[in-house]
Amino acid sequence: MKRTIRRMYLSRSARSRSGTVGLLLRLGRYFSPRRRLQFVGLMVLMLIGGLMEVLTLGAVLPFLAVIIAPERIFEYPIGVKVSEFLGLKTGSELVLPLTIAFAIAAVVAGGVKLLLLWFNIRLANAAGSDLSVEAYRRTLYQPYQVHVATNTSEIISAIGKVDIVIVILNQVLIFLSAVVMTISIVLALFLAQPGIAATAFIGFGSIYALIIALTRRRLLRNSKVLSHYSTLKIKALQEGLGGIRDVLLDNSQIVYCDLYRQSDLPLRRAQGQNTFIGSSPRSTVEALGIVLITVLAYALSRQSGAGSAAIPVLGLLALGAQRLMPALQQIYGAWAFVRGYQSTMVDLLKLLEQPFPLSVLQPLPPALQMKSGIEFSSVSFRYNQDTPWVLQDASFKILQGTRVAFVGSTGSGKSTTVDLLMGLLEPTKGEILVDGVPLRGEYCRAWQQNIAHVPQQIYLADTTLAENIALANATKGVDIDRVKRAAQQAQIAGFIESRSSGYYEVVGERGIRLSGGQRQRIGIARALYKRASVLVFDEATSALDNATEREVMTAIEGLGRDLTIILIAHRLTTVQGCDLIVEMEQGRVVAQGTYEELLSTSPSFQVMVKGNHE
Repeated sequence: MKRTIRRMYLSRSARSRSGTVGLLLRLGRYFSPRRRLQFVGLMVLMLIGGLMEVLTLGAVLPFLAVIIAPERIFEYPIGVKVSEFLGLKTGSELVLPLTIAFAIAAVVAGGVKLLLLWFNIRLANAAGSDLSVEAYRRTLYQPYQVHVATNTSEIISAIGKVDIVIVILNQVLIFLSAVVMTISIVLALFLAQPGIAATAFIGFGSIYALIIALTRRRLLRNSKVLSHYSTLKIKALQEGLGGIRDVLLDNSQIVYCDLYRQSDLPLRRAQGQNTFIGSSPRSTVEALGIVLITVLAYALSRQSGAGSAAIPVLGLLALGAQRLMPALQQIYGAWAFVRGYQSTMVDLLKLLEQPFPLSVLQPLPPALQMKSGIEFSSVSFRYNQDTPWVLQDASFKILQGTRVAFVGSTGSGKSTTVDLLMGLLEPTKGEILVDGVPLRGEYCRAWQQNIAHVPQQIYLADTTLAENIALANATKGVDIDRVKRAAQQAQIAGFIESRSSGYYEVVGERGIRLSGGQRQRIGIARALYKRASVLVFDEATSALDNATEREVMTAIEGLGRDLTIILIAHRLTTVQGCDLIVEMEQGRVVAQGTYEELLSTSPSFQVMVKGNHE
């Protein structure tokens, strides 16, 4: 069921155009116009860097020729113009100005490279942040139905992989920059010595082309290994640390250590292989490059007949090779990295390409204040056509200001019914009416503004008691007076005010310094802080002992009649004072009424009461 639902919400494009270039283009759709403009600016800077490379290398041959024979400067038209402009008569007088000019050009070219590197890194990180925020935003705004069907380890792993995608973007930019530099270097060499340029480019290029052909499949296979095992690694961490109490009691540390090792070791091996594949050609190509330069130097010296005449050409060749080999290695290294982490981009795109409801971008409507009540009219629900009905033909009414409980065995449909009531799920059939109006669209969003939910497991952040009561609203600033009123209503104010730091006491991670009853009452206070008029308690007392449960129920019963309270309960002692009890079994409403009415008319309810007492 989970897999079917998840496939429903994944974009079709996420399962196609899976080539590296296609994946990068799909990522590019999620950049803002400003970010795209910055990428264009970066390309312009790359072209400027390439032009500087051409000018620097193009000046090497005449510069070395002038150093060896200064009078040759007048063989170049630009040399004549410079000498006339500076008022110099002999070639030797031009050596110093030319040396300074060449050095300045080299420094400027280096500065452009440094600026390009800085811009590359800055833009890649900014773009990565855009993708990370967008992936998280789209995930949070998915319907509850999608969250139910999704493994959180996959989501956390995919969002965590944005760090790798940032490196991928940086490598792509390095790749493009290196391509521009390589073309510029080859062009400069070709203009000076076409034969040497062709030999060097074909020689070095063929080596890398052969390496790419030999490693591309291994890199793609490793990318799938990295994607798969990084998710399993996070899953092992979540399960081991999330259930640390049971792990310690059962002495099952070795089990989770083995799970972690089984995911971490293949992950590290794949990473190591990718690093080796990306870096290893450099040593080989450098060695072959030296051999190639040696052979060309020998050939040039034999052709020229004089060593001095070959020095400028050899200098150009040496400098060109010194620039060309790192550029080719950058191209190959960037390609290998992107190829090796290709599946990581696929994982991130699955989050980015989730459908995004445009309605959530609109301002929140005012909270819907219920005046008469909620009605379920023949409501049925199932997740999709291939799954069984979870709820069938449910009909009942909840009046404003009443206490209503849903009871039944596990799997009877209680939680699904309450999820439908809160607007987290939409009925497959039938209608849910609030004050006679169907619960849909903007009306549903307005309705949710009026609901506060108290789950069985209260989430507590490692911060102050006041901020835990305010929680999501704390970003707007904690209203301490409002916090105190909520704490008093939840009957937790006495405990809080007895602490040394009062409302500013830190609760510890997951509220480890609080008892179960205290955590539940913090949850009630949080719901009351929201100032909602409908409170939903989803088995909020099932994990508590009897004495603590009585205390929490006393706090709930003490809330005013201006609040509508809905309970899901296993223990029937918690629902005796409710105005209405809805008994459910196998997705159907089998009985409804007060505690006394069900006790006298419903055999199944009598069995539940008897079982609870036993």
